[in-house]
Amino acid sequence: MSGRTGHGRVRRRLWGWRWRRNPLRRHEDVVEAWAILVMWVVIVVGGAVVGTVAAHAAGQELARQHADRQPVRAVLLTAAPEITSAGDVTYRAPVTVRWTGPDGSVRTGQSLVSTDLPAGATVTVWQDGRGRLTTEPPGPAEATAQAALFGTSAAFVLGGLVYGTTALVRRRLDRRRRDLWGAEWDRVGPRWNQRTG
Repeated sequence: MSGRTGHGRVRRRLWGWRWRRNPLRRHEDVVEAWAILVMWVVIVVGGAVVGTVAAHAAGQELARQHADRQPVRAVLLTAAPEITSAGDVTYRAPVTVRWTGPDGSVRTGQSLVSTDLPAGATVTVWQDGRGRLTTEPPGPAEATAQAALFGTSAAFVLGGLVYGTTALVRRRLDRRRRDLWGAEWDRVGPRWNQRTG
């Protein structure tokens, strides 16, 4: 039990050695300690904020799409090509369709529809508020999943950028420490050889 307590004490001492005053601590060690602390604060707090904001923005955009897009009945002007299906795979093909826009005008355009449909068949297509053909908006569950994915991705991107920046700072600090050690050895090394020789 005492060994375990001693081990924990040593671990705490090693973890905080850059923060304690001691003759071996260099300015670079303090800068590195602050850089690591700032990195973790930004990753945790900033990642949560950025992820929440990105998820909320994505959710609003998907809700706007859902409100703007409306289903409309369209007539196929050309037959959908016949494609032999393999198993449960559903094929869709681009064909020319005719539909009525929100302003009452008759419009034509290309839309993806199920295969093996004859010309004159009626299908459901989606149009935006201006009457242009568009894709079906995601349902509530899919929209929630997409918003969560956008938020998580934004948090990971921020974390990666912050981690990479901190890694560059630490690399420069390591290079500076090596240079200082080299300069110190150049001063002490010749005297060391004289004492041992």
